[in-house]
This record gives sequence, structure tokens and C-alpha cells, in this order.
Amino acid sequence: MSSRRSRSRQSSTAANCMITDDQINDLVSKLNHLLPEIRNNRSSHDKVSAARVLQETCNYIKSLHREVEDLSERLSELLDNTDSTQASIIRSLLMQ
Repeated sequence: MSSRRSRSRQSSTAANCMITDDQINDLVSKLNHLLPEIRNNRSSHDKVSAARVLQETCNYIKSLHREVEDLSERLSELLDNTDSTQASIIRSLLMQ
């Protein structure tokens, strides 16, 4: 394939993947409304920067990951201390 055709294909693919400023603003606004940390700590007229929304989103996702790990660990301990029949039933329910 010629390099010109390759560059043309790359630029058309990049153009199809472009996201507008309005789309970014809309997504940041949606994240802003989903995050409990921001939602609970601001008054209705406060404007939160996109950088803060993205940082809080990262923090929230990390905390959710920690919570999932903690719950998984607690469930594993619970299943280890449960008789094998009950543990099998619980495992099969979790796999659905």
C-alpha cells in the first residue's frame, strides 16, 4: 500500500473518531452529576472545573475498585466458612 493511501486512511479514521468540545463538555457535565463527592459538596450555583470532575471520577472509580476487592475478599471468607453444599449454591447464584 502506498504511503499516501496509508496517510489518507489514517486521517479519515482520525476524523471519524474526533470528538467535539460540546461533546466533551456534555460528558463532563454528566460525570459531574454522577459523582457523589461533587454532588454532595457544592451548592447549585457552583461551577466545577472539568479537571476536578475528571480527578474525582478517577478517585471514585478507584474507591469502587477497592470496595469490590473488599467485598470479594469478605465473600470468599464467608464461603470458606460455609458448608460445601451452601457454598456451591451461593457460587452458582453468583455465576448467573
